[in-house]
Amino acid sequence: MARYTAPQTIARGGFSIKVPETWWEFDVRPESRDAAIRQMINDRVRARPELAPYRETFEGFLRKASKEAWQSGALYCGCMAETFGGDTPVTGSVTVSLVGARTPSGDILPTDPNRIVAQLGVREAKREGDAWRKVTTVDIPGVGLAARTYGVEDISVPGDDRTMRVVLMQTFIPVPGQEGKVALVSGSSQILELADSFFDIFDAVTSTFRFAE
Repeated sequence: MARYTAPQTIARGGFSIKVPETWWEFDVRPESRDAAIRQMINDRVRARPELAPYRETFEGFLRKASKEAWQSGALYCGCMAETFGGDTPVTGSVTVSLVGARTPSGDILPTDPNRIVAQLGVREAKREGDAWRKVTTVDIPGVGLAARTYGVEDISVPGDDRTMRVVLMQTFIPVPGQEGKVALVSGSSQILELADSFFDIFDAVTSTFRFAE
């Protein structure tokens, strides 16, 4: 999981973020994402024929990730899907969304990282295998202080009543000059046994986030 290749910079409406060149990144809009995913898989399999047996697995994962990203309001979605020589692909994704929130009375919620941290709940695992969450702040170079949660959590499945357990890191970055809005960088994976490795990867990708000048 330590294989982090030279990154590429992806620019999206007001921000940029860097992901490893081996990742898949694409437009999440419904009218264009399926064709983009098919073309990317064709190009990747042509360059690396050993991936051919995993074509359907990759396509299914990428379609699902892009659909969920769009439904959550994401402006950007980047995914990793690698075999690393094993029988099961290792998958994960990073999305960027612009979010704002108000109280029930209509007041704008604060975006100061320390105040966000004070409102986010820590969750302790009562026994081995339980979901958990930690809350902290991080200093992103060139951006500043941001609030962050990370852990193993049960999240809702879009369009379904079920939940799924994932490795999850969410970083809340205040948007300069826009009261009550934050850029939410979310990294997730269903490969729970590699949680610590994914936290390192998600932190590395998030640390490259920059607002456009």
